Amino acid sequence: MGSHWQTVSLVVLAVFAANLPFVNQRILVLGPQRSTKSLAVRLIELMVLYFVIGVLGLALEKQAGQIASQGWEFYAITATMFVTFAFPGFVFRYLMHRTH
Repeated sequence: MGSHWQTVSLVVLAVFAANLPFVNQRILVLGPQRSTKSLAVRLIELMVLYFVIGVLGLALEKQAGQIASQGWEFYAITATMFVTFAFPGFVFRYLMHRTH
């Protein structure tokens, strides 16, 4: 698989992972089913998934060659992007008014 497709796959996986805490009631997708999760638990899950996707990105970069050193700006931007990717799931969970 070329580096272009690896990058595209990583971004698609990041969008999927960023929305996971908001679309299910399980802790880290594999944990026990809960009736409801608090926003704090969802944000902690979001942070953990950010680091999981980051490690996967580092592994793909290592496979492609030498890992480039990154400053704090890189991590600030990727964290902001990850939170932006989570926006549809947040809207689905907290802002949509569903009639029962």
